[in-house]
Amino acid sequence: MPAAETPPQSAPRTWCLLGRKAGDNAQVTALADALGWPWEARHIAARAWELLPHLALRVTLAGIDRRASSPLAPPWPDLVLTAGRRNEPVARWIRRQAGGATRLVHVGRPWAPLDSWDLVVTTPQYFLPAASNIRHNTLPLCDLRPEALAAAGEALAPALEALPRPWIAVLVGGDSGKYVYTAAKGRRLGALAQRLAAGNGGSLLVTGSPRTPPAALDALAGELAVPRLVHRWGEGENPYRGLLALADAFVVSGESMSMLAEAQTRGRPVYIFDPGDGATPWWRLSHGWRYKPLSHRLAMCLGPRRMRREIGRIQDALVLSGAARWLDESSAEAPLPAAGAAGSGVCDAELAASAAAVRSLFQDAVPAAR
Repeated sequence: MPAAETPPQSAPRTWCLLGRKAGDNAQVTALADALGWPWEARHIAARAWELLPHLALRVTLAGIDRRASSPLAPPWPDLVLTAGRRNEPVARWIRRQAGGATRLVHVGRPWAPLDSWDLVVTTPQYFLPAASNIRHNTLPLCDLRPEALAAAGEALAPALEALPRPWIAVLVGGDSGKYVYTAAKGRRLGALAQRLAAGNGGSLLVTGSPRTPPAALDALAGELAVPRLVHRWGEGENPYRGLLALADAFVVSGESMSMLAEAQTRGRPVYIFDPGDGATPWWRLSHGWRYKPLSHRLAMCLGPRRMRREIGRIQDALVLSGAARWLDESSAEAPLPAAGAAGSGVCDAELAASAAAVRSLFQDAVPAAR
């Protein structure tokens, strides 16, 4: 969590740029916490047309709503951690204001030239090259400290005690890149989850995310007849971490790499729901013409090869390793497989190594993580 406003002299002043995507924010704050330094959050509110400054690769605040964003003023940070396209120009603008002294670390795949960043922490769905300032991990960063999960599970447990086990958590994502979460996809996810829970005599614990369209979640909920808990984003306390702690199995939206990474660390069965459109060409689908998928395809066409994004590379790796399986008519009819050992080792090791790479930017000027 953010620490004191004025960090100790021995630690770099660190800002985390946080946007509207929970997965991006989780990775940034996980990395910040792993450093063991105090850090400060700067919330950035992007404007609807923020894509235009990005296509021009400008160092500007033109794409954000400054009134709705956190103040950006000196003293400028020594380190900025960020993720996602919308915050990139902000990070580079901060470094310009600091006279070039601020080190920039980007999580994911940046749009700006790779040499704009002191360090990029990336994963296989992006096709970034090998370079001295790029660290390649196998999974998105996640910080699932046992004590924090245990506390979240303890807080959620009273709401679940009347529901029969197994408890199957359904972690619902939403629109992302070319993926559009329609009501029809919500109905399909709901029908498959219902079949899985009914066949195993269990309950469904459903939670949406900030990206989940209400119509899709409503359509999902309309398919459910088994005992259930359905949480809509913004309505009360978010049960997500409690579900990670307590669920006996997980159904996860396939477009969310962060939710997949976190669910697979628990050593419990993980099912991946495919939110794609199958073999149907995008131009034959009405939702294919919406702004978000169109702007994504435009960026993929106009940008360099490294702008490609193929989340199937992580999905396939999880399925091949046995850490996950696809949710379809066949798997939804089968009994839940036995739980395995918790698999957080890879995530823990990669988070620690990523933090070490950030510390190396400051050489011996800062203490090791606590």
